[in-house]
Amino acid sequence: MKTLNAIALTLVIIGALNWLLVGLFEFNLVDALFGSLSFITRLIYILVGITGIWAIAFYSKVSD
Repeated sequence: MKTLNAIALTLVIIGALNWLLVGLFEFNLVDALFGSLSFITRLIYILVGITGIWAIAFYSKVSD
């Protein structure tokens, strides 16, 4: 479970940094690396979204 949490946190951070780049510089790193809405790009977005949902569980750990 600890490994899954670490992977989820890493993907959430990568997603957040990508959104920072989009907001500040209008540069989407995922699109630049893998192509705009290619299968791999969509897969990355799906994984980041799922890990964002998974990260909601971290709130219960913060309150402990």
